[in-house]
This record gives sequence, C-alpha cells and structure tokens, in this order.
Amino acid sequence: MKTVLIVEDEKMIRQGIKTMIMRSGVPIEVIMECNNGEIALEILKEQEIDVMFTDIRMPKMDGIELVQKMQSLEHIPLTVAISGYDDFSYAVEMLRNGVREYILKPIEREKITEILKKLNAEIESRKEKEENNQKIGYQQMRHLMLSDEISGEEQRTIESQYADHFYTGNYYVCCQNQVKRGELSDDNYIFMKNMNGNDIFIVPAENLSLLLKNELQDGYIGISAAHCGLESIRQAYAESVMMRKKAFVRNKVEAQYGVFQEKIPKGLITEAAKLTEEAARIQRVQLIGTDHTDDLEKSFHQFFYEMKNGRIDEAVFESCMKDFFTEVEKTYQNALETEGELLSECKEIWSENCINSYEDKVMERITERNFEMMSGKYQKEQLEIEARLKEVTETLNESYEKSRGIRDFLALIRNYQGLKELDATVINALIDKILVSEREKMADGTVKQEIKIYYKFIGFVDELHIIPTKRWAAMPAKNCTVCGVEYVPGSGASRYCPACAKKIRREKSNESKRRSREQKRIACMNCPQKMTD
Repeated sequence: MKTVLIVEDEKMIRQGIKTMIMRSGVPIEVIMECNNGEIALEILKEQEIDVMFTDIRMPKMDGIELVQKMQSLEHIPLTVAISGYDDFSYAVEMLRNGVREYILKPIEREKITEILKKLNAEIESRKEKEENNQKIGYQQMRHLMLSDEISGEEQRTIESQYADHFYTGNYYVCCQNQVKRGELSDDNYIFMKNMNGNDIFIVPAENLSLLLKNELQDGYIGISAAHCGLESIRQAYAESVMMRKKAFVRNKVEAQYGVFQEKIPKGLITEAAKLTEEAARIQRVQLIGTDHTDDLEKSFHQFFYEMKNGRIDEAVFESCMKDFFTEVEKTYQNALETEGELLSECKEIWSENCINSYEDKVMERITERNFEMMSGKYQKEQLEIEARLKEVTETLNESYEKSRGIRDFLALIRNYQGLKELDATVINALIDKILVSEREKMADGTVKQEIKIYYKFIGFVDELHIIPTKRWAAMPAKNCTVCGVEYVPGSGASRYCPACAKKIRREKSNESKRRSREQKRIACMNCPQKMTD
C-alpha cells in the first residue's frame, strides 16, 4: 500500500486516525489529509490513492456525495466510511457506492488495524493479478509480433483481450541489437528482451526522446513510424527491424521509418548487383585457402563498400554472407573443427553493433593467418600420409629382401643334403652369427641360457635353451637333521636346511678361528727367545 487519504472536518479526529494508521504495522508510504469532500475529490483526480477514510457529515461536500462523484474517476480508492451516527440509511447508501467498510465513532485502534490489513491484502492480490495479466499480455504481444502464421481470428482475440495493457495514444517501436542488460522495468516504455537477437522497446510518442537519451544512447537503433492501437504492433515491429538493419549498414545511430530516405542512381545499384551474383559468390569461396589473399580482401572490401553506400539491399546482403560461410564450411568441413565455431558467428550478421564491426570480424576470419590455420590440418594430414607412405615402402623393401634371402638360403642348403657331421666349414657356410646370453639361475634350481642363431640370408629364426644340468636339477625334499624342517636340498650330500646350514657354518668358522688363536698362543709361549729371557 502506497497512499492513504483521510477526509475529516475535525482536526483532532484526523490526527487520531493518522496516528492509529501509523501504528498499525501496515507498510504505507504516504498519508494525506483534508477537511472536506471538495478538496478530496481534487486530490483523487490528480493522483492515485489506495485507501480513503472519509467522514459522512462534512461541510461543502459530504462523504456520500464524494463517493458518488469519484465513481467517474479512472482510479477509485478502497473506501472506509466513518460516521458518528448509528444510522442504517447512511450505511446502506455508502455501501451502494462501493464502500468496503463502515465504522462508527469513537474509532478503535484494533478496528483500524484489522481493516488496513484486510485492504492491504486485497491491494497486493490485485497488484499481483495485474502483473500476471501484464506478463501474459506482453507474451501475447511478442507472439503477435514474431509469428508469421498467426490467424486473423487469433490476432483479433489478442488485440481485444490485451488492449487494456497497451497504450491508447501514438507509440513507436525501437529496435536495438541485443545488449547485455538486466530486465528493465519502466512506466515510460515496454521492454522486450531478445526478440530474434534484438531488444525491443515500445514507447509512447511523448517519451521517445527520453528513451533515446537514456537507455538507447550508446547503440544503433531502428525506429518505426508512429502507430496507434495494438492492431498495428506487427507492422511497427517490422518497420523497426528494417530500420535497425539500415542503421547497421549506413553507420547511423538512428534510422526512423519514413524519415530516413536516400536516392541512389540506378546505374550504381546495377553495378553493385554484380557482386551478389552467383559467379562472384563462388569466386570469393574459391579464393579462400589460396595464396591470393590480397584478391580476396579486395573483393570483400568492395562488397562492404557498396553495402555501406546503400547500393545492395539488406536482405540480399544477409543472403550473400550466409551462403558464403555455408560454402566455406562445406569446402573446409574436415579442417573446421575449431575454426568452424568462429566462422559460424559471422552468420549472425545483425548481432554486431554496426557494419564496421562486422566487417572487421569477417576480415579477421578470412585473412591468410586464419585460413592457414584451417588448411593446417590438410598440411598435417599430407605429412602423415607421406610418413606412412615412406614406412610402407620400407616395409615392402624389407619384405622383398627377406623373401630374396629365403630363396638364397634354400639354394645354399640344397648343397648340404644328406649331411651327417656338422663341422666348422658347414657352420661358417650356413650361420652368420651366434649370440649366447649369460646364464640365469631359476627359482627351482635350474639354469636358463638363451642362444640366438642368425642364419645366412634369413637372419634369426628361433631360440634355444640349455637343458638344466644334473648339478642344478631339482632333488626330492628331505628333512633337516637339526631342526627337522622339510626343504629342497641343493645336492645329495646336503643334511641341513639353509638356516641351519648357515648357523653351522658360522659355528665352524668361529671354532676354526678359536683354534688358530690357541695355536698361536701356544707357539708364542714355547718360543726360545722368550725362554732365554
């Protein structure tokens, strides 16, 4: 609740009501006062009042006359009648004129609070309903502007159902390329975000200059002609989009339908049309990826120059650019895994602010550097193919040499048919080299040793292994004579497990050392020199 109006001829009662309203806990922005119905009526005509408390008996204009006359106003407040007389006829008359509540003097604070909470809930509910209806109305307007297949009956239904949410006077539709802005809400215009990549403003005629000065001061915009009524919204939208494109190509901050006009000689238009013909389109595609980068840039610069000067229609320009990048993607479909996304951005022509920024973007995408990146994959694939071809050639040569070696070996081996003894002469004739590896002791006590024999002409054929010797052959398990643990002996003479054998060897070594020391001590004692002394 924003505003409350108290209409009471007695000052003390007005102040009392005001105090009770302020202490009610209901959020209220403004509380207004006046002492008669005439002043109250003037206030109601000038501004919107949410709730009005009015006395019935007042000089000049009483409460009954006030509520009767305010019925013709655009905004009628929720009214609470106050009376010092317990007169049923007053109450009936006030209720007939839309009064929501009727209270008697003296006024109780609790009653005021109860009434205010009740009316505030009604106001909030009505406000929410109006906002929802407004949102639905905006959605329907969006549908009305964008849909090409809307029926006449559906159009008339939308126009009649949501006309109350639209302007009654003249309005303009302004189109700007989509800008990263939050949701705008202003009583001075209707804002619709992202309609086919554009932001749309529907603004009353008297607020157009204010909109251009504030929200649209930094962008290139298209402005429709002045229209009236919701039935003209589709035409107004189409005009704004058309003028937005003209502002784009002419680098004009504003372009308004019916105002922006330019006469261009027919001969220049005919000459510029040659750049949009199929042959010119194909040539621009064929120049991409070649070393004729200068010719490509010159062709595009001329194309954009004619466009800026209005010699090429906006629809033809859009068609040419989309066809160009479609053909580029087809031509370089294998090389456009990364660059394809960048090039697809250029299809969104009208997403740029103006044609200069779009031209810079396009020229950046079709420069030698960028298309070297696109053709780089072809170069990489070519190198991979060449490397693979070299590898295959070497493999084939190797296979040929090997097959020839086999033939030579077979011819050689035929000379030694019926061989009974292998001597040094035969070995030297048949064998190129023999590689013998070191012996490797296995876990089971055997020894493994690899021998690789490289034969003449055919090379290495097989691996040979030495058969485990008897010395290292695995023997049956037996029990240790000391601890009784079962173990696998390394020889037939073994009597102890590895742990006991180690312990016994250590004891024998200590005993040997002790005996040696004892012998040396005795020899020293029997020395003649010592005995002489």
